Amino acid sequence: MTRVLVVEDDPQLVRALKINLQARKFEVVEAGDGATALRLAAARTPDAILLDLGLPDMDGVEVIRGVRGRSHVPILVLSARHTSEEKIRALDAGADDYVTKPFSMDELLARLRAATRRREAPASPAGIPGIATDEFTIDLAARKVVRGERTVRLTPTEWHLLELLIARPGHLVSQRRLLLEVWGPAYSEHTNYLRVYMAQLRRKLEANPSRPRYLITEPGMGYRFEP
Repeated sequence: MTRVLVVEDDPQLVRALKINLQARKFEVVEAGDGATALRLAAARTPDAILLDLGLPDMDGVEVIRGVRGRSHVPILVLSARHTSEEKIRALDAGADDYVTKPFSMDELLARLRAATRRREAPASPAGIPGIATDEFTIDLAARKVVRGERTVRLTPTEWHLLELLIARPGHLVSQRRLLLEVWGPAYSEHTNYLRVYMAQLRRKLEANPSRPRYLITEPGMGYRFEP
């Protein structure tokens, strides 16, 4: 059974989420504040986290960073904060998706299913066990990236993007295909998501993120992995 940690201090919303999730055979763990969320994320090893940013003891972005320090679990933000800056801040910290309140329960559940599928997806594109460059190595079977002497932590969404790019080295992968494959049809025009996540991958993998050697942008078209 898929275990979901719900981090939310609004009892009515928690109740609605719990009813809908349990009706679809999810196991629900609840946390009303950030400290409890971090403790339960470590102790209960959820398969996904639904996280409100406006918590009573800390900003939800701090929770994202705390979880990302030790886990790749998908994190879906649920927030009334709707500005692009807030969304990018959460995604940049390591969130996998951002749902603005009020939201459709059906849409949220669809995004949750997509996030858990990304986590469970086969790690290695057919025929590509891994990639070695001058800066980093990627072991797709082990889902591991090493840069120098350090293991680089990637979120499930970052992994999915990277896998799509390295499956066709030297070839353009269109923005539309990346958005459809990683986020689904509802996100086919959300190119800002791609910009944020590609910037994150470059910071983690490139020696000079502002002048990337491996993760190349084709303006207005898509992205290319250049081995």
